[in-house]
Amino acid sequence: MSEMAIICVDDELLILKSLEVELIEAFEDRYVYEFAETANEALEIIDELEEEGIKICVIVSDWLMPGVKGDELLMKVHSKYPQIIKILLTGQAEEESLNRVIKEANLYCCLTKPWNHGELVSTIENAQINTNRTYP
Repeated sequence: MSEMAIICVDDELLILKSLEVELIEAFEDRYVYEFAETANEALEIIDELEEEGIKICVIVSDWLMPGVKGDELLMKVHSKYPQIIKILLTGQAEEESLNRVIKEANLYCCLTKPWNHGELVSTIENAQINTNRTYP
């Protein structure tokens, strides 16, 4: 069985650290966890993991980041890896951008900051069940 990964992308280190703590607390060593501060860094990590045979099951991305925004990142991810479940995490998102990423990147869910720990965990679990991508 191949390893599975969850990738989190946010330009704020505190947010990434919070996500790391919550995900490890909830899922322990069930996944490989990767964290990126930029969209370009996330794309590099995704390609590296895929080359190593580690499948990315979920990407959680902030929307408002310098350079490439989260909606653009998720559309790029979707064009190359459509099977990855995409979750947007944001304190602010333009409705037009949100509608576009829902349509063009098959966005699974948009969670607002500050997020609820239980909501994040259940969203990831439900996404895998609802998309028939349940991983041990």
